[in-house]
Amino acid sequence: MSVISARIANRFVKKHHYSGKVTPNSQLHFGVYLNGVLHGAMSFGPGIDKRKMMRLIKGTQWNEFLELNRLAFDDILPRNSESRALAIVMRLIRRNAPQIKWVVSFADATQCGDGTIYRASGFVLTSIKKNSQMLRLSDGSIVAGKSLDNPNHQAPNGAYGRGDALKNGAEYLPGYQLRYIYFLDPDERKNLTCEEIPFAEIAKRGAAMYKGVRLASVV
Repeated sequence: MSVISARIANRFVKKHHYSGKVTPNSQLHFGVYLNGVLHGAMSFGPGIDKRKMMRLIKGTQWNEFLELNRLAFDDILPRNSESRALAIVMRLIRRNAPQIKWVVSFADATQCGDGTIYRASGFVLTSIKKNSQMLRLSDGSIVAGKSLDNPNHQAPNGAYGRGDALKNGAEYLPGYQLRYIYFLDPDERKNLTCEEIPFAEIAKRGAAMYKGVRLASVV
């Protein structure tokens, strides 16, 4: 495990992350190696909607949290490597950046999973929402609604804006988006301003999913 450059991390993420995309504002990158070869990458940054995310924990200052933007591993590493690597990274952040009090991340059950790795790594579930962000355009490409709404973005088929895309055959991917928080400072847990959701609720709400397919239970 070591800190790696954005160039190395982004190249790995593009190849191994289900989205094939990187987050431009990621600032901190860790690599997971086996026998000197990179097999995993984790990228952290301030988040796209930082001001909104800050409100999740009462009293959070501008530089006191991070978003885990990307977590990508290949199939070479042993089982449970993701959760082990996350545990190491959280310790490194706590030791070297003590001002960071918590980390937020999202599980996209429409394209990947409902957050098994996060649950195994000590994250707290704070939101389960039916997907209202990820769309499949008429040409088969998948794009986030926020990207479509960006004035500088234009979809491959010429669609501009979410409304235009939907009129031209785009559809929301079936599934759910789940939000998880890891408390580097355990005392911050009492300052959570939203609901802390039991993991059992994922299945109860029909959000236990893998790549858009419903599962009977969650781990």
